[in-house]
This record gives sequence, structure tokens and C-alpha cells, in this order.
Amino acid sequence: MSDNTNTLPQPQPQTPPPTWGQTLKVYLEPATLRMLFLGFSAGLPLLLVLGTLSFWLREAGIDRTTIGYLSWVGLAYAFKWCWAPLVDRMPIPILSRLLGRRRAWLLFAQCIVVAGIVGMAFTDPKASLETIVWCALLVAFGSATQDIALDAFRIESADTDKQAALAAAYQTGYRLAMIWAGAGVLWIAARAEVANVANYQHAAWQTAYLVMAASMLVGMATVLLSPEPSHKVLPPARNAAAWLREVLVEPFAEFIRRYGWHAALILGLIAVYRISDIVMGIMANPFYVDMGYTKDEVAAVTKVYGVIMTLVGAFIGGALSMRFGVMRVLMLGAILSAASNLLFAWLGTRGHDLHGLIFVIAADNLSSGIASAAFIAYLSSLTNIKYSATQYALFSSMMLLLPKWLAGFSGKFVDAYGYVNFFTATAFLGVPVLLLVWLASRTTVTAPARDA
Repeated sequence: MSDNTNTLPQPQPQTPPPTWGQTLKVYLEPATLRMLFLGFSAGLPLLLVLGTLSFWLREAGIDRTTIGYLSWVGLAYAFKWCWAPLVDRMPIPILSRLLGRRRAWLLFAQCIVVAGIVGMAFTDPKASLETIVWCALLVAFGSATQDIALDAFRIESADTDKQAALAAAYQTGYRLAMIWAGAGVLWIAARAEVANVANYQHAAWQTAYLVMAASMLVGMATVLLSPEPSHKVLPPARNAAAWLREVLVEPFAEFIRRYGWHAALILGLIAVYRISDIVMGIMANPFYVDMGYTKDEVAAVTKVYGVIMTLVGAFIGGALSMRFGVMRVLMLGAILSAASNLLFAWLGTRGHDLHGLIFVIAADNLSSGIASAAFIAYLSSLTNIKYSATQYALFSSMMLLLPKWLAGFSGKFVDAYGYVNFFTATAFLGVPVLLLVWLASRTTVTAPARDA
């Protein structure tokens, strides 16, 4: 490594951007298609422990303040960097020998997710809210572990210039899973209800969650049918201390050495980029319930139509990032994400307005898709492939830590000030993001080397 570890790399001569035909062709490559199905496996658990669960809990009569606090289950995703070094380096007995390092951890994590979802299905939150929380934590832990292995799998499956396309395919699969884990759950629960019985029926939710557990087979089959990506063969550590330094310290130290003081700016941007969307999102489903929208309306508009708009946004974001650069699309996504929350504030003044809901969901999800595709590509570009799982887990964890913590107080804020003021406040949370994106675009010149 050169002595100039704190100096940012200089701009290289520009090469012509790929044609639109070359840009679109990458979406048909095997590595990209695999990310579509693995993205489905990654997206399925998230709503089941956050969004859809909040709808279930609100229908079961759980108050908004409690629902807000229960969103802290999602902090498991924010602390996944703590065990990411183990996923990066430690083999799973027998399974790693049969499948390889990345695929073994993927399959192991998926099994944990299935166990947690089944546990949630057989628990009624009205009778045992604590059990639901523990099962949700198990799902979140398994899902976060899957994310660690999957992010490394994706980064190691293609070169830097194709990461935006893989990110877009991942987001597509992820959002399709969110249709299934959002609309699918609501549709199944609605149709499993017994007619002429009280609104809340646990058996209906049980059926829906068992179907979701079975849906994880998509990801499991993809893991079993996928090749293990090529990755750097690491020499064995001389002793336990050397191993701990290599696994726990070096991934973080390497990032700091590479970027110097600019690392603080980059990490600050990562920590707040999605803050508007994440803080707002926890109260979205309770908002729909309180505004009088039915399961079928929420399923059709927010979980199907809305997710389709997110897919369109992810495709646009991935294509624009490859053609015009990630930082420009990051700025666009930041502006759109903050502005779209103001539309929710407007919707909160209109009561049960189905046409208004369709308009707001279209705008919000389109902007979210653009921002997500660019942001994933940006995070991927920051990693050194030698520490891909650990460094990406650090980045994606930082993205969630502050927003998830703030989101825990969202129910209390809504109870005190109402939905309109809440959505307006979340929009203004996105203003500092614009300054950080601008500063980062002026200091982060090129992507890091793909190997040490």
C-alpha cells in the first residue's frame, strides 16, 4: 500500500458512457437475474416484522405509542455490523464445506427467518405480545444475517461498473417480495376471515404468516442453484490475536486509512440519507387503519401499485446511475424523498380519500426507488472486496441506526401532535441530507480498488 493512504485518488481520464443497449443488456446476465430472486428472499422478512406487523398490531388494538416502540425490533438491522465479521470469515461446520462461505451463511440465515415467521404465526399479540416481539427479533436477526451474506455475495458477483444494475435487480426482487409480504398478507388475511365475526381474527393472520414462511423457499432454492462467487483466498492467521485483528479491526481501519478525514463525511451521509423515509414509514400502516382504509384498499394501492412504482424508480435510478453517475442521482433521490413526505401531510387532511392515496403513493414510491438504487450502488462502491461483507454491513447498519431509533418515538409524536405535523416534520429531516450529498460529491472522486 502506498504512503499516500489519506490522499483521495485523482480523477482518471473519462471514458465514453455505455450506450443504452449496453446498459439494458446487463439486466439479462445470470448474476443480475440471481439477484432478482435473492432480493425477493431479502425483502420478504422486513415488512413481516415492521410494516405489515404494525397493521396487524393496530387491528388487534395495540396503541400507536407501543407500536412505535416495537419498531425498535428493526434495530437488529442497525447492529448487524457487530456479527458481520463472523459472517465474513467464520465457516459453518459441514454447510460451508458443501456450499461455500457465502451460500452457507445465506441458507443458514434463511432457516432462522422461517423459524421466526412460523413462531409469529402461532402467536396472538392480544394474548402474548411479548412472544410476538421475541419471534420478530428472531426474524430480524436472521434477516439481517442474510443481508450481510447477500451483500457480500452481490458485491463479489460482478465488477464495480455493474453494481448499479445488480442493485436495481436486487431492489426489484426486494420490492416484489414487499408486494407479497404487504398486499399478499393482507389479501390472504382478509379472505381467511370468517364472515359475520368481529373485525380482528387471529386465525386469519396465522394463515397469512404461514404462507409467508413457505415463500422463503424461493430464496433457499436460489442459493442451492447458484454458484459460489469467487472471492479472495485469505491466508490463515498466525494466532488468535492476529485473527481477531484481521476480522474485527482491519475492515474498519482500512476504510479510515483509505479516506482519512473524509470518512467522517461519508459516514455522516450514510447515517442520514434515508432518514425521512424510515422515520415516516413506521406510522404509515397505523395511518391507513386510522383513516379508514380497508385491507383490500391498502393492499391494492400501497402494496401493489406503490411497489410497482418503486420498481420503476429502481430501474430508472440504476440506469441513470450508470449513465450519469451515482452522486447526481443521490441528490435527486434525496430531494424527492423529502418532498414526497409533504404529500402524506396533505393526505392527512383529507380523511378517507382513495384517489389522493393513489397519487401520494405513486410519488413517494417512485422517489424511494430512485434513491434506493443509487444509494445501494454508492455503498457498494465504497467497499474493499477483501472486507465486502463487514464493510457493507457497517454502511447499511449506519443507514438504519439513527432513523430506526427516532422512529421508535413516532407513535408518541403522532399521539401528541397528529399525523399532519408528523409527516411535515419527517420531510424537514431530509434537508441536511442535501448538504451532505453536495459535500460528498465534491470530495469522493473515484471508487476504491476492488482488492487490497
